[in-house]
Amino acid sequence: MACCHDDHCAVAPPVNGSGWRRALWIALVINGGFFLGEIIAGAAAGSSALQADALDFLGDSANYAISLGVAGMALTWRSRAALAKGGTLVILALWVLGSTAWHAFHGTLPGAEVMGVVGFAALAANGGVALMLYGFRGGNANMRSVWICSRNDALGNFAVLLAAIGVFGTGTGWPDVIVAAIMGGLGLSGGWQIISQARRELGTAPAVQVVAAR
Repeated sequence: MACCHDDHCAVAPPVNGSGWRRALWIALVINGGFFLGEIIAGAAAGSSALQADALDFLGDSANYAISLGVAGMALTWRSRAALAKGGTLVILALWVLGSTAWHAFHGTLPGAEVMGVVGFAALAANGGVALMLYGFRGGNANMRSVWICSRNDALGNFAVLLAAIGVFGTGTGWPDVIVAAIMGGLGLSGGWQIISQARRELGTAPAVQVVAAR
């Protein structure tokens, strides 16, 4: 059997295995808790990067909940769920970019200390979730969507820390705006990857089901 170094070629884990479902439940609880914490901290600190990260936590909580609901269903339903999640991620990313533009126009100066503390805690949580889900990155679009979101979250949390350092060092809100814009771009990219794979799976699902029926 040929060897491949791309994520798509990794051995696919069971779509409804106990390890997969347990990982999703842990990720769901962590993301739901951090959404509440970051949305409050982001509003208090006036940080568009923290608010963008909080919205990302909310989107991922819905992502994990949907994934749990369709884990044992047919490929077509799992691909449709992934397609919906990819579209939602794109919409959330566009909202983040719009909010970032608003903060840039009004010259908001966020609280660097709050950004740093919350960003570090979120990075530790999301880094652990991303490592936990790493083994599922080579599965179907539904599994891959979960991995992509977790990976983007960890990168986004690290970027929030950089933004906090930048705001503290420069005394301006531009580092916060720049990081929030980058996070919005990551969301658009991740959403498009999920949508692309889901569409490919939907295109091949009928043929797979016919072969299976035989």
